[in-house]
Amino acid sequence: MTTTEPEPTRAVELEISGMTCASCAVRIENKLNRLEGVTATVNYATEKATITAPVELAPASLINVVEQTGYTATVPASPADRDEPDRPDPAESELTSLRQRLIGAIVLGVPVIILAMIPALQFNYWQWASLALAAPAVIWAGWPFHRAALLNLRHGAATMDTLISIGTLAAFGWSLYALFLGTAGMPGMRHPFRLTIEPSDGAGSLYLEVAAGVIMFVLAGRYLEKRSKRQAGAALRALLDLGAKRVAVLRGGAETMIDVAELAVGMRFVVRPGEKIATDGVITEGRSAVDASMLTGESVPVEVGEGDPVIGATVNAGGRLVVRATRVGADTQLAQMARLVEEAQSGKSAVQRLADRVSGVFVPIVIAIAVATLGFWLGTGAGPAGAITAAVAVLIIACPCALGLATPTALLVGTGRGAQLGILIKGPEVLEATREIDTIVLDKTGTVTTGTMTLHQVVAADGTETEEALRLAGAVEHASEHPIAKAIAKAAAEAGELPAVTDFANLEGRGVRGTVAGREILVGRPSFLAERDVAVDDQLTTARAKAEDDGRTAVLVAWDGRARAVLSVGDAIKPTSAEAIRRFTALGLTPVLLTGDNRAVAERVAAEVGIERVIAEVLPQDKVEVITKLQAEGRVVAMVGDGVNDAAALAAADLGLAMGTGTDAAIEAADLTLVRGDLRVAADAIRLARRTLGTIKINLFWAFAYNTAAIPLAAAGLLNPMLAGAAMAVSSLFVVGNSLRLRSFR
Repeated sequence: MTTTEPEPTRAVELEISGMTCASCAVRIENKLNRLEGVTATVNYATEKATITAPVELAPASLINVVEQTGYTATVPASPADRDEPDRPDPAESELTSLRQRLIGAIVLGVPVIILAMIPALQFNYWQWASLALAAPAVIWAGWPFHRAALLNLRHGAATMDTLISIGTLAAFGWSLYALFLGTAGMPGMRHPFRLTIEPSDGAGSLYLEVAAGVIMFVLAGRYLEKRSKRQAGAALRALLDLGAKRVAVLRGGAETMIDVAELAVGMRFVVRPGEKIATDGVITEGRSAVDASMLTGESVPVEVGEGDPVIGATVNAGGRLVVRATRVGADTQLAQMARLVEEAQSGKSAVQRLADRVSGVFVPIVIAIAVATLGFWLGTGAGPAGAITAAVAVLIIACPCALGLATPTALLVGTGRGAQLGILIKGPEVLEATREIDTIVLDKTGTVTTGTMTLHQVVAADGTETEEALRLAGAVEHASEHPIAKAIAKAAAEAGELPAVTDFANLEGRGVRGTVAGREILVGRPSFLAERDVAVDDQLTTARAKAEDDGRTAVLVAWDGRARAVLSVGDAIKPTSAEAIRRFTALGLTPVLLTGDNRAVAERVAAEVGIERVIAEVLPQDKVEVITKLQAEGRVVAMVGDGVNDAAALAAADLGLAMGTGTDAAIEAADLTLVRGDLRVAADAIRLARRTLGTIKINLFWAFAYNTAAIPLAAAGLLNPMLAGAAMAVSSLFVVGNSLRLRSFR
C-alpha cells in the first residue's frame, strides 16, 4: 500500500475591502474555498481573510479570486511599513469618504424629510425643491450602494447594497414618474405623511423623503458601524504598537542606535529609565523595576536584576539596564500574544457559521419576499403607490448586517480586552467551553505555589557529613530541570564547587541517579530507593516524616546501598491563591489540587488555600488519566498548569488554562493563556469568556428577532420605508454598541 505525502501548505492573510454585510464575506469565503487545497475563513468584522493554501499558490492568485468576486484585497503591511508616517490608512480613507457623504446626505435630506412630514410647510412647487435636494442625496451620497450593487450584478450576486440600491432607486424612480407624468408636479399639491399604506393610484404620491432618508440613515449607520469596529479592534492595534521602534545596542563598548527589526539573538542593548525594553532578553548588568502593566495587566512594577528575564515592550521604571536579546521578531512574547489574539478574532463559532449560512441566502429570499409583497398589494387593490411602499420597506429593513456583526464584534472586543488584562483566548469555541465547566483542576507547583523551591534543611545520618551529602546530591541534581532539583543544586553550588557527574539518568517522577568519583549516587523518593533495596534508618525516616508534617518535600540521598541524608525542600504558596479559590467557588466551580508531591504536603497547601479535594503523588504521565477519570464521573473539567508535564493534561481537559510564566509547550496546548502568574487571572479569564459568550447570544437573539419581526411588519404595510431604513441602521448599531460594553470589563 502506498501513501501520499500531504501537500505542504502555508498561512496567508489578506485585508479585504468593499464588504458591506455578512453575505459579502460568505461569497468571498465560498469562492476561495473552491480552489483546490485552499481553506479560507473571511471575517466581516475584522475585514480579513485567513487562508491555508498550497505553497505553490501565490498570494496574487488569491487576491485575483477576491477581485473577480467584486471586492479588493491586499497583503497586510509589515509592522515596519505600518509605522511609516506618510503611509495612507485605507480604513481612515474609507471613514473620511463616508463622513463626507453622510454630511452631504444630512444637509440635503433633512429639508426633504421635514417638507414631506409637515404639510403646513409645503409651499407652491415645494415638490420640485425636494427633487432638487433629493437627487444629489440619492445619486451622489448613495453612490457607494449603487456602485456595489452594479458590481454584484455583474457577478450574479446580491448583497445588502443590492437591497438599498433597488429600494431607494425604486422610490426615487416612482417619484420622478409622479412628478413628470402624474399629478404630483401640479402647483399647490399637498402630500400628507403616512406610516401605513392607503389605497391610491400612485400618480400623486412622492417618495423623495424615503429615498433621501434611507440613504441618510444607512450612511449614518455604516459610518458609526465602521468607527465602532475600529474601536472594537483598538486593543489589538494598541498591543501591536506597544513595542519599541529604536534600540541602543552595545558594539565594542559604544552605543549604536538601530531599528528594532535589525536586532538579533545574542546582541546586548541598553535600556535607560523610562524606555521600553526592545525585545525579550536576560539582564546582564544593572538593577531596576519593570512596569509590565500594558502587557500583563499587573499594576505593580517588578524588581529585576542580573540573570532575570525581561519581556519586550515592558517599561524600565528605574535604573539603567543592559539586556542580552534571547528572542526577536515573531518569536517574542508580544508577537506571540498578538498572533494568538488575531487568530482568535478571525475564528468562527458554530453559531456564527450558522448565521453566515443564513446571511448567504438571505438577500435573494428578501428580494423574492419584496416581489411577492408587491404582487400581493397590487392584487388587493391598494394601487401601485401602496404596493411600492410595502415592497421598498421590505427591501430596506431586511439587511442582514446585524447577523454578520453579532459574533465577530463581541469576539473582537472580548479578546482585545482580554489581551489588555493578560488573558489570551484562542478562539470562539473556547467561549462555549467555559459555560459548561464545573470542575477546575489546579497543578500545585508554579500555579497555586510560587514554583520557586528553596532548600530548608539537610539532616545527615550518623557517620555522614552534611556538607558531603549536599555536595554529592547537588552534583547529580545539577543535570535535572525539576524545580526541586534546581533548589538542591543551587544550595550546593553556593556551598562550594560541584564535582563532575557521569552516567546521569532522570527517572521521571521518582528521582535521579549519577556516578560521582566512582560512586553511584541516588536522589529521590523513598519508593525510588526501595526499588533498589536501599536501606533507610529510623533517624532519617523520622526526619522525613517531620519535614512532610511541616508541609515540605523530603528527598533522600543514598550511596553504597544506604540512605545518607534527607533534604527538606519547600515551596511558598502564592499570596493570591486563596482569593482565587474563593473566586472559582463563586463561579460555581469545584477546585481540585493535582500534584506529584506527597499527600501531606499537598493537603497542607490545599487546607491553606481552601481546596477540599486533593489528588497527590501522581506521576506526570498519569495526569491525563486523572483528567479522564474526572470526565468519566460526568464532570466538565478545566485544567490550570504551567509546566511541560502539564501539556498533555491541558490538552485532554475540556478547557486548558496555561500560566504564561510557564513553558511554551503548556501555552501551546492550552485554550486560554494567562500572561501573569497570578491564579486570580484564571477566574477573570473564565468570567470574561462567559461575559463575551453572553454578549454574543444577546447579539444573535436581537439580530434574528429583529429580522423575524420586522419583515412581516414591512410586508403588511405597517412601516414607512424611511423609518424602516432608520430601524435597520439602529439594529446594526445596537449589536456593535452591545459588544463595545465588554471594553469596561474589570
